[in-house]
Amino acid sequence: MPIVSAFFGIIITMYWREHGRPHFHAKYGEHGATFDIETLDILTGNLPRRARLMVLEWAFEHREELMQNWRLCQEYSIPNPITPLE
Repeated sequence: MPIVSAFFGIIITMYWREHGRPHFHAKYGEHGATFDIETLDILTGNLPRRARLMVLEWAFEHREELMQNWRLCQEYSIPNPITPLE
């Protein structure tokens, strides 16, 4: 599970050859959620409100990079790191 970014205790990962809609995973402590890259909707799981808002802000800024990484993961290539939220 390649980590593509980490900030404020939130870990963002993408997995190789996952199916379905383009998405990424966010983990914060014992909480985790899967986010649709195109709509930024939560597909599964949940995060505390503050962590969820930070993930959404970060993903909005980096949506194109997330899509590039999704394509890389579909080819079993290592995704590129993405600048964390500051």
